[in-house]
Amino acid sequence: MEIERKFLITDLPFPLEQFPCHLIEQAYLCTEPVIRVRREDDTYYLTYKGKGMMVREEYNLPLTEEAYLHLRAKADGNIITKTRYLIPLPDGLAVELDVFQSPNQGLLLAEVEFSSEEQALSFTPPDWFGEDVTQDFHYQNSYMSRMP
Repeated sequence: MEIERKFLITDLPFPLEQFPCHLIEQAYLCTEPVIRVRREDDTYYLTYKGKGMMVREEYNLPLTEEAYLHLRAKADGNIITKTRYLIPLPDGLAVELDVFQSPNQGLLLAEVEFSSEEQALSFTPPDWFGEDVTQDFHYQNSYMSRMP
């Protein structure tokens, strides 16, 4: 189960270089239901995501690089490329801050994952977070792969 909230970021009060990051490339084989393949640094996954916005099912299966490349070639739409910075928050939470490359160049999207729906709903975002876009499908990566 994935429980997360998403926020737009317009200004960062700190340099991103101080945080660890991952290079991510993901391609969508289907967007309803969401089936994607992802390369995160040198690790490869096939992911299924159920319906929902803040709460939904998510299953990840490991892939080899060869299988990833084979499936990526079958992708519908644009391949999403981004750098994900891992920024700690109080209470053991963390921000996954995605800095998108073309065709979504300039988009900064913060995701925070939670262990329960109650924790997600009671979360007070830091001052540097912008608009909460958790319920806006336009900011789902599967949608952005088709409509940048």
